Amino acid sequence: MAASTMSFLERAGTGPREAARWSRRQVLLTDLRSVRGRAYPRVKGLLREPSWVLFEILLPFLATSAFVFVYRAIDAPQQYVGFVVLGGALSAFWLNVIWMMANQLYWEKSQGNLELYFAAPMHFMSILFGMAVGGMVMSSTRAATVLLIAGTLYGVTFSVDQWALLLGVFLLTLGALYGLGMVLASLFLVWGREAWHMGQLFTEPVYFVSGLNFPVARLGFLGALSVAFIPLATGLDAMRQLAFAGAAFPAGTPPPLVEVAILAAMTVVSIVAARWMLIAMERRARRDGRLSVRWQ
Repeated sequence: MAASTMSFLERAGTGPREAARWSRRQVLLTDLRSVRGRAYPRVKGLLREPSWVLFEILLPFLATSAFVFVYRAIDAPQQYVGFVVLGGALSAFWLNVIWMMANQLYWEKSQGNLELYFAAPMHFMSILFGMAVGGMVMSSTRAATVLLIAGTLYGVTFSVDQWALLLGVFLLTLGALYGLGMVLASLFLVWGREAWHMGQLFTEPVYFVSGLNFPVARLGFLGALSVAFIPLATGLDAMRQLAFAGAAFPAGTPPPLVEVAILAAMTVVSIVAARWMLIAMERRARRDGRLSVRWQ
């Protein structure tokens, strides 16, 4: 049976002998198809499960509204309401990175699908890139909806002088966030059942230390410096400075260009680290034969 299957694949031009002679163009096209195929369910899932859309928009909006009312109750400057609204919009990306990037490979392993990824003739990074692209599209709709509704309802006025830099910071923030998600995907897969607990750990505590609802400089110089490695904290702080030009920020807030350099470095380092960890993970799978065993 195995021999007949192998001969059929070779006659069809998809067997190992043919795959070994693939050109760079064929390899690239296969990886691009893998990226599209992995992004497809996340993009199409936007409309196939309306209840998810409702909860993913309603819950961040409620959390954002709670802090808006707190700031209004203590007569905080109006700019702090804008800080909260922008932070609530970006929280959609962090949730997507933790629960649909970092935990995804562990879930695929539990469902018995991870073996298919290892057996398919493609680079494993294309799987992660596909998840990242689909996650960006999915989370962007949630973030834009929260930003539009909350900004309109609470009268947030944005003052942007450098649109190109703001867009660049946003894209770099996404690159650093999803690069970190690729690294965590490999770590969570190796850690096994602890992935669920690590996902919980990286949700609410990170909301606090990243300054999601207040300027991160309020943590003090040492506090802000210690969380500078979290892309959400650095990117959000830079976007607030650019989206609310002229607003008064706490002392110790670095200029946006410095944070741009930090985000660029984090993006490159995280993608390189993710590639290295995937190679190490594949070697472990071949050596130990346990990486794809369910519930481990």
